[in-house]
Amino acid sequence: MSPAGKALVVGATGMIGSRVCERLAQDGWQTVGVCRTPPADTPGITYLPVNLLDRDDCTARLAPLHDVSHVFYAARAAHGEGGAESVPENLAMLQNVVEAVQGAGSLRHVHIVQGGKYYGQHLGPYKSPAKEDDPRHMPPNFYYDQQDWLEANARDWTWTASRPSLVYDFVPGRPRNLISVIATYAAISRALGLPLYFPGTPENYRALGECAAVPHVAKAIVWMASEARCANQAFNITNGDSFRWENLWPRIAEYFAMPAGPIRSMSLAETMADKAPVWENIVAQHGLRPTPYEDMALWPYGDFVFAPRYDIISDMTKARRYGFHDSLDSEAMFFAMFERYREASLFP
Repeated sequence: MSPAGKALVVGATGMIGSRVCERLAQDGWQTVGVCRTPPADTPGITYLPVNLLDRDDCTARLAPLHDVSHVFYAARAAHGEGGAESVPENLAMLQNVVEAVQGAGSLRHVHIVQGGKYYGQHLGPYKSPAKEDDPRHMPPNFYYDQQDWLEANARDWTWTASRPSLVYDFVPGRPRNLISVIATYAAISRALGLPLYFPGTPENYRALGECAAVPHVAKAIVWMASEARCANQAFNITNGDSFRWENLWPRIAEYFAMPAGPIRSMSLAETMADKAPVWENIVAQHGLRPTPYEDMALWPYGDFVFAPRYDIISDMTKARRYGFHDSLDSEAMFFAMFERYREASLFP
């Protein structure tokens, strides 16, 4: 149910932010999407270009929005895979937005999107299933600074934080998505007459993993911001199940009509760097929608996902206790998303 007021979605063209915009519009919210390069407005959503690192630009463009009641913050400074992300930049961006909006007195809630890195899952083995009140790892971690700032500054408004695990979606042209990474890797392997080798570590192949479909995450985020009992708390959000690649990988190979190969630990960033000509031949041979190779797969991201030698699991009990009971079958999610890419003629 939409409260009276207006939603401001920051990072509105990103993977999560775009789905939050769609969900809000679907639920009847009046929505403004903030991004550096706005697309055309769509029913229920207007877009606004803002440089989040420029405080004056944020003030000039956001302060006039006097009726913003909810901020959904899904932006982050540019970063690589697995390393520490800039704390000063990410904190300043959030501060610039909230300080520009809160002066009008209409702000009631701020939601920030965090993730599994809150628990240090990118640093090495950690306590799992991870719970929202687990101790923090040694900083830096901009999630901590953003949350601490919200806790210290929330007066007339409340906050929530979502912590989705690895997120997946149908997002053509956005290569930082394991669905298109796997599909591109499979297509090239098949074209080269190879089986579908698992490119990660043996431990990763056998470990428990989890994921979160982005539309599912967006629904949970809007629920958090609308449910008064969730105020001033964080919630893990995943599909609600777990899987092992050793069970799923052979099924993926079968889907792509390939034999499943053994584990062949490799750097995708290095191994796939010279495969653009192979991909271009695949596109021509199968009459696929022309898509630049670099827009199909971000290979360092694949290396990041397939590297951990330990379970990556978050506890979903808290969200269920507070009333979010939706769940998805993660294996079914993979194949449904593969189908969407195939139906869009993005891979054979």
